[in-house]
Amino acid sequence: MSNFLSLFLALVIAAITYGTPLLFGTLGEILTEKSGNLNLGVEGIMFMGGALGLGGVFYYEKAAGAGANGFVAVLAGILCSFLAGALASLIFSFLTTTLRANQNVTGLALSIFGTGVGQFLGEYMRVRENGYIAIGNTLKGYFQNSPFPAFLQKIPIVGGVLFGNSVFFYLGLILAGGMFFFLNRTRTGLYLRSVGESPATADAAGISVERYKYLATVIGGGISAVGGMVYIMTIAGCVWNHEGLGGVGWLAVALVIFCMWRPLSAIWGSVLFGALMILYLRLVIPFIPTQLYKILPYVVTVIVLIASSMRNNKEKQPPASLGLAYFREDR
Repeated sequence: MSNFLSLFLALVIAAITYGTPLLFGTLGEILTEKSGNLNLGVEGIMFMGGALGLGGVFYYEKAAGAGANGFVAVLAGILCSFLAGALASLIFSFLTTTLRANQNVTGLALSIFGTGVGQFLGEYMRVRENGYIAIGNTLKGYFQNSPFPAFLQKIPIVGGVLFGNSVFFYLGLILAGGMFFFLNRTRTGLYLRSVGESPATADAAGISVERYKYLATVIGGGISAVGGMVYIMTIAGCVWNHEGLGGVGWLAVALVIFCMWRPLSAIWGSVLFGALMILYLRLVIPFIPTQLYKILPYVVTVIVLIASSMRNNKEKQPPASLGLAYFREDR
């Protein structure tokens, strides 16, 4: 295997690792925005998911001791982070759907609030446990290692890319496929999309606009929060770092636009954004500042947004009622 090919495959594997948290964050926000709700609080939601997901696994391991089960630990991390994101999104839904508060302002407030809550809880646990919150090496392997046998990972060229990733990447693939099927092949998914496109029409047809907005936003927020937990447990090495998640949530919001609100496109989009996130470590050009590397995902998103707007293709536009409060009296 040539040196160039080895470097390229290493970049792809690292891009998948860094893109997996983005995949969850993006899929959750896609589900939310399909209902017409624009939740800009993904950054705060992922912070809360990272802190509470790590805390759930840490205290489970502490309680179970040597008998801690890896499968249960993974479930504990997913459940704790999902509940954190669902609770934060429930607050967002109450303010924007029931009280009809401005979604942009509420989302930004949630981003600040969630970031503060996540950092506080992470630092509180760290101080309470004498300055160190980390998972043991045995359980760490369940979060970071591939679920496939070693002989599959050793297949020349494609083995590491296809079978050498953490279990969360494959869960993300299943989730993306399931979300695509739900939105495009089920009646409930059609109802949800109709709520996002024209809530007045959906309401006139007897569809509960408020219920669909609540469920999509709460479940979507929970999925995004799982992405925060995945970041802490895979990229951050199962150790709390209150600065590690900075900017990941905003990248997920940008990726929603980049992939045109399509769950399946979020798969390759998240890998691409993951590659752009770590490009400054893999492709070092002396006269290019690191900061320019780090803004590449946003630059690419802006370019795609401009290109899609110029095409005026309805399929590549956001839901028609995105970010707008629905007043039944105006129907």
